[in-house]
Amino acid sequence: MDDKMCNISKSFESDGADGSTDQEKEVSNAIFAVDDEHELKPINSEETRCWVNDCTGGYYEDDLDEDINITNFFHRVDSNQIIYQSKKRKLKLVGKYVMGDLLGEGSYGKVKEMLDSETLCRRAVKILKQKKLRRIPNGEQNVQREIKLLRKLKHKNVINLVDELYDHEKQKMYLIMEFCVGSLQGMLDSTPSKKFPLHQAHGYFLQLIDGLEYLHSMRVIHKDIKPGNLLLTLEGDLKISDLGVAETIDLFAKDDTCFIGQGSPAFQPPEIANGLEYFPGFKVDIWSSGVTLYNLTTGRYPFEGDNIYRLFENIGKGDFTIPDEIQDPLRSLLLGMLRKDPHTRFTVQQVRQHPWFTRKPPQVEVRVPMPPLRGDEWHSMTVLPYLYDHYYDDPNEDVDAAEYITEHELNEAEKKQQAPEQSNGSTHSNQSSKRGGRWKKPISCINIRNLPGCKQS
Repeated sequence: MDDKMCNISKSFESDGADGSTDQEKEVSNAIFAVDDEHELKPINSEETRCWVNDCTGGYYEDDLDEDINITNFFHRVDSNQIIYQSKKRKLKLVGKYVMGDLLGEGSYGKVKEMLDSETLCRRAVKILKQKKLRRIPNGEQNVQREIKLLRKLKHKNVINLVDELYDHEKQKMYLIMEFCVGSLQGMLDSTPSKKFPLHQAHGYFLQLIDGLEYLHSMRVIHKDIKPGNLLLTLEGDLKISDLGVAETIDLFAKDDTCFIGQGSPAFQPPEIANGLEYFPGFKVDIWSSGVTLYNLTTGRYPFEGDNIYRLFENIGKGDFTIPDEIQDPLRSLLLGMLRKDPHTRFTVQQVRQHPWFTRKPPQVEVRVPMPPLRGDEWHSMTVLPYLYDHYYDDPNEDVDAAEYITEHELNEAEKKQQAPEQSNGSTHSNQSSKRGGRWKKPISCINIRNLPGCKQS
């Protein structure tokens, strides 16, 4: 222990038994003497032992004494004394795939972009941790069910499982799938009206019914059709995803009767909201598809409630209204898909034969574009910067220059970044805060400068 190191308690100087003066340190409220070999030796003399609340030598009085200087115990650190180091991009390989940036995060795990090093195809990987799945009710069972279904499903409007990788040491599971740039829910949230033009919603609905018809032909009931589970590729193809709660009807079952209702509450049919013991499974997907179409074209939901109990109560009644701007034949299609009685509700074949389905509405409004991916308008590949930093050196980068920045400089940069947003209006700032959240500092580790030595009062 360095005899020059300062402790939060005061250092004392006292005469030893031989008349020499030694430095003494207080460790665990007891005085120790430091000899020449920097070894701590306790002083057995009762005269030199002093406890914090019992010391009467003027250094420590009662805790409520006004003469105590609080700076002797707490040391203030200025913002320019906290140093951040910029984070380096490191190339990470998982099998033959190169890892990219984070695309999204759900209840089961993270989704990142990947690049196939052999085919050079963009992929999306869902990273699942077994420890996290064990904390989710039926988490492992739902994932295994989804993997089993995705292995046998091959359709242009159903998400395709490309590969599976397992890391038994880290207890991680990698599900490599087709790359999608976003979901219909993300597009709806990016528009002020929270809805699509009729011609754009019509195109998405046609692809949804095509994928749903294929799932039903494979005796698969999705049970969780909603805009958040409908993804889009760069080419604009719709992909039905998230089959974690899907159910497969047995090949020898006489009908599509189901006994368990799962999925998002706002998209559940009245038979599940009313707590029926069994119900037709295919009609559950028809109902949730009708609620999805209602949301895409109106920007609202047919049934709402302050809590899940009020919501299920309203769904169980089956009474809803359609805005006046929605005219026939779309109005009749919504009424047919959202019938309370599942036996009279439209089937997939009736939906395909409906006049609104067979005839595309005219394009009178501007299409809603796909929102930028982390500020990138063209949705560039996030793997490329990692490859560039790994194989090439930046000629403009100074190798000897240390990439450090202080807390004070980061705060100043944050103020400059927030100033233009506030000048553009409160509406723009609110939208940007919802999208990006709080400004994050690009750091990897924290280093503290050497603080000045403690001074005696």
